[in-house]
Amino acid sequence: MSTENITYNQFLPLIEEGDIIFISINSFLYRQVAQGTGSWSSHVGFIVKDNNEWVVLESAVPRVRRTPLRDFFNRTTNNQVSISRLKQRLTPAQITKLKKVANNRMGRFYHLGFKFESERQFCSKFVYLTFKEALGIELGKLQTLRELVEENPQASLNFWRCWYFGVIPWKRITITPASQLCDEQLETVFSSVDAVGHY
Repeated sequence: MSTENITYNQFLPLIEEGDIIFISINSFLYRQVAQGTGSWSSHVGFIVKDNNEWVVLESAVPRVRRTPLRDFFNRTTNNQVSISRLKQRLTPAQITKLKKVANNRMGRFYHLGFKFESERQFCSKFVYLTFKEALGIELGKLQTLRELVEENPQASLNFWRCWYFGVIPWKRITITPASQLCDEQLETVFSSVDAVGHY
């Protein structure tokens, strides 16, 4: 049995609807996101059941979508995955509302500039807005790009200058998977990654 299957089979019996799942995408952009936020994780979604199958609701390029849980996990690097759950357990009615709110955002385009104040979505914004609208719970921290870089001096400014065509929009509000991963409203259900990001 592959280590991939071992990891998947370890967390599968532990999950519940509404759990938040963090992974690490092995692409240049997402590696810069992880480095720039001081975290191993660069992508986030949340888990529900759809027709009795586990799926992840996520904002991914190019649109918000439903992804089979195994397919979502298979995109991570070196089986890096962490699953978190609200300490305040969700009721069936809350799960239903979470799904309804998420469904209203299905198909919305991705914002490659990570601008919170936009109709377009990105992964951590999608989780934040869905949980806030459905449950009144705000997961993660809204901050400007300047605040984010000041907290994470290891971020590559040269990359981000290039990404933003020469001028970083320092006042732009954003939110990161890293800020959600460490949110105190959540408890870790499963993690293959230690506190410093090693598998």
